[in-house]
Amino acid sequence: MIQLIAGARRWLGCGAGVLLVGLLLCGPVLAEEDEGITLNFQDADLREVVALVSQETGVNFIVDPRVRGDVTIVSQTPVDADGLYQVFLSALKIHGFAAVPTPEAVRIIPRAQARQDRIPSDGDTTRSLGDQAVTRVIRVDHVNAAELVPVLRPLVPQDGHLAAYSPANSLIISDTAANVDRLEVLIGRVDRDTEGEIEVIQLEHAAASEVVRMVRELEDEEREGRRLRVVADERANSVMIAGDRQRRLLVRALIGQIDSEVAAEGTAQVVYLRFADAEELVPVLEGIGTSLLESRGGNDAGGQGLDIRAHSSTNALVMNGPADVLRSLRSVLNRLDIRRAQVLVEAVIAEVSQDRVEELGVQWGVLSEDRGVGLINFGGAAGAGGGIADVIRAAGAISDGSTADLPQVGDGAAIGVGDLRGSTQVAALIRALSGDSASNILSTPSLMTMDNEEAEIVVGQNVPFITGRAIEDSGQAFSSIQRQDVGVQLRIRPQINEGDTLKLEIEQEVSSVSGGIQGAADLVTDLRSVRTSVMVENGQMVVLGGLIDDQLRTRSQAVPLLGNLPGLGRLFRYDRSQVEKRNLMVFLRPVIIRDTAAQERATAEPYNRMRAMQQRFRDEGVPLMPDDAAPVLAESEQFMSLPPAYDDRPESTGPTGRSRGALPPPSRQGFLD
Repeated sequence: MIQLIAGARRWLGCGAGVLLVGLLLCGPVLAEEDEGITLNFQDADLREVVALVSQETGVNFIVDPRVRGDVTIVSQTPVDADGLYQVFLSALKIHGFAAVPTPEAVRIIPRAQARQDRIPSDGDTTRSLGDQAVTRVIRVDHVNAAELVPVLRPLVPQDGHLAAYSPANSLIISDTAANVDRLEVLIGRVDRDTEGEIEVIQLEHAAASEVVRMVRELEDEEREGRRLRVVADERANSVMIAGDRQRRLLVRALIGQIDSEVAAEGTAQVVYLRFADAEELVPVLEGIGTSLLESRGGNDAGGQGLDIRAHSSTNALVMNGPADVLRSLRSVLNRLDIRRAQVLVEAVIAEVSQDRVEELGVQWGVLSEDRGVGLINFGGAAGAGGGIADVIRAAGAISDGSTADLPQVGDGAAIGVGDLRGSTQVAALIRALSGDSASNILSTPSLMTMDNEEAEIVVGQNVPFITGRAIEDSGQAFSSIQRQDVGVQLRIRPQINEGDTLKLEIEQEVSSVSGGIQGAADLVTDLRSVRTSVMVENGQMVVLGGLIDDQLRTRSQAVPLLGNLPGLGRLFRYDRSQVEKRNLMVFLRPVIIRDTAAQERATAEPYNRMRAMQQRFRDEGVPLMPDDAAPVLAESEQFMSLPPAYDDRPESTGPTGRSRGALPPPSRQGFLD
């Protein structure tokens, strides 16, 4: 009995031990300690491990239905929550799964699907850790990214992704964060700057600019990832190259083949000019060519000289001479045949004037057949016509019943009073005038011309002026006349200096025919003229000059003693007061026009303004002609199209190159709508 009980106790002890071992083998065990968590998983179900990790780390997981398996993790040292998560990611990687973070939760999916799924792309400031699946874009600065792909491919697992993006010379890698970090370190060691070395190749036969042009054209056709810089030093006729060693060797060999000696025989060349004038360049090129021939020791190469002719019809140059001399002349020609800037000058001439005049005078006259004549006549009070004597004579003739022409007594009010009956005639002529005139003149001439070219605009009338009078033998009088321009004249010569500063030589003149002036033998003109040289910035308004004129004129005529009597003295005097005020200012604003786009913008604004004024007249209609309409310019969009932006001058091979950048022709209907 005692043995059975002891045996039973032994069987119970064994059963409890087996049960405890079974519990340890059947499920995961997390032993929590003060300093961390100790992991002991033995063939634990992966889904239960996910649940325990979520409970300990607070991370939400979305588990793909295909995620299944048993996990064994043995740990002797405790880890914190972050360490637990990294161990969990490593276990997923071993079993072929990946954790893909999303804004809501972490998705656990098969690794084969992870590279096609929405994997987060980490930047330089936010790096992922451990075995978390990430996508990273790594820029390569000194090496062609496509050349690194076959080198790095063995280091990327089959379920990872590695590709090169040539336009940005970058690598795109999708894998675990740890492996991506390792690859980035390797790329940084390979991506070293090997372009710091610069080679200078001295040329003996070819021109440096031509060699650089050919090398760049060939480089454009090669792979874009390899960076190679080629610069021409025309002063020393050499080429400087910088880039990786392999490309430098290839370019050096290419330049050696190009820089070969050619036969010294001349070749005729035809160069079509785009901007310069062919006839003006002939003496310049002949002088340079002669100097080059003399520096070579005379006309060598069989005594061949240099011949340059201009073909005006096509604005082309025909050159024949030694090949090296022609190459030098072509280099000079490329610098001279450039688009010259133009200058649009807008002038503003503003004048405000005011003229006031006050006149008051009395003239007396006494005529007697037997006692003589007495007159008080003031020349100013007579105005533009006769005096008191003419008035009395005309009045007497009218009173006698005869005909007589009334004399002109000038502007203002003229009142005559008196007694013209009998042998003694007494009369008085009172003249009063009050005048007030004002003028506000604004002229805005504008003119466009090329740099360092004189231009002139004249808007006005051609007025005849009498220069002399003579009487022929037959008694017939004749006058000699000379015509002069009267109006607005603007003459400029702009010169563009460094930094968009302009030097302007300006002649500005405004003239007009003035009103009649007493005592003038012919027409009288008002003239305002400015002639100066100024320095002004592009687009800046500057005042050229001006005048502020304020004049006061008084005139008084009186009979001695009688004119000074209080009150009655006004009957024996003539007074005139005149005030003239004139303010004149001349402003100018130059604008540099460097390309056709700026030229079209400068043209479209005044064109549209003129069309708007014409359209307003058309809307008002033609008086008494309802069926007719005033002419209106067509809309600028019908014949003005903005040309492409001006770029550097390409090599011209024919006369067709001259039409580049020109405005399209007007439409069939022309400029009128």
